Amino acid sequence: MENKKEFRTWLDAHQLEHPIVIAGPCSAETESQVLKIAHELKDTDVTYLRAGIWKPRTRPGNFEGVGAMGLKWLQKAKAETGLLTATEVANRAHVELALKHDIDLLWIGARSTVSPFIVQEIADVLQGTDKVVLVKNPVNPDLALWIGAVERLHTANIKKLGVIHRGFSTYDKSKYRNNPEWQIAVDFQTRYPDIPLICDPSHITGKRDMILEVSQTALDLNFDGLMIETHYDPDNAWSDAAQQVTPTALMQIFKDLRIRKEQDDEAGYQSKLGVLRAQIDVIDNTIIETLGKRMKTADAIGALKKERNVAILQSKRWNEILGKMILEGQENGLSEEFILRVFKAVHQESIVHQERVMNN
Repeated sequence: MENKKEFRTWLDAHQLEHPIVIAGPCSAETESQVLKIAHELKDTDVTYLRAGIWKPRTRPGNFEGVGAMGLKWLQKAKAETGLLTATEVANRAHVELALKHDIDLLWIGARSTVSPFIVQEIADVLQGTDKVVLVKNPVNPDLALWIGAVERLHTANIKKLGVIHRGFSTYDKSKYRNNPEWQIAVDFQTRYPDIPLICDPSHITGKRDMILEVSQTALDLNFDGLMIETHYDPDNAWSDAAQQVTPTALMQIFKDLRIRKEQDDEAGYQSKLGVLRAQIDVIDNTIIETLGKRMKTADAIGALKKERNVAILQSKRWNEILGKMILEGQENGLSEEFILRVFKAVHQESIVHQERVMNN
């Protein structure tokens, strides 16, 4: 699949002067709830009213959505407010019901994106549709799987495509519900700059008080829009209460967000940027050279351990290094989360080098 300017046609057709916004409750709960939220979002920056109709829960027994009757509530909300409608679909039956109720935008959730069988089933029933279809990133950080899902839809002659970045599951300590791993979204954006990229800060954070921060980061990275879960009484929502915001809070987020220019052609700016980028290039080259030297030292350590028949992994030494680097990182303005990611990667590469030496 090659990048095409046509991928942006559906987004450009809205003629918005701000990033596109998809907002609404995590779950449709009652008709009055959907309509009340829709009317509070009317005449705002929101273009699509979202509501979960079917909720894929991790364990049985939790609220799994109201089902097809919720689609009628979305239809009624659209008729009363003019907001376009959006919901998640996870199988053929969901798609057929959503199309029957003329839902404007469908998205494939993270749990579905992981399965090519599910994505293909959805692509088959949507063959040639003029609906907008968005794909959330898979649960795990797998760029190829994310791209593959979009390719299946593209092959089914679905032209109005986009993706949603909602973060990735992790066992590591993190302040996020789903670690954003921004680089993966940036890599997708680099390969397909004209496929609209939307951020879901609600699922990345899991906390309403972090939504502005993550939304700003997304806009700074030139994302095309936001999907934010919105409920008039979030504390009593039937699902994901902690990450939903009120319509009033959503309006405040819109006011507080700073929308950056994509480019600035002013000569002074370009000159200063060129100097700073040149400095970054020099520093990056130094980092690579230093890492190369570190791995040569790891090779020497591997040779010594092989000679003395000593195990590669020395947990006490590793913990000492990690603790020291976290402290030094903090002194240099680097977060613990960043230091952990970097040095875990460096440590793993060192182990690979030592294993290669010991096994040859």
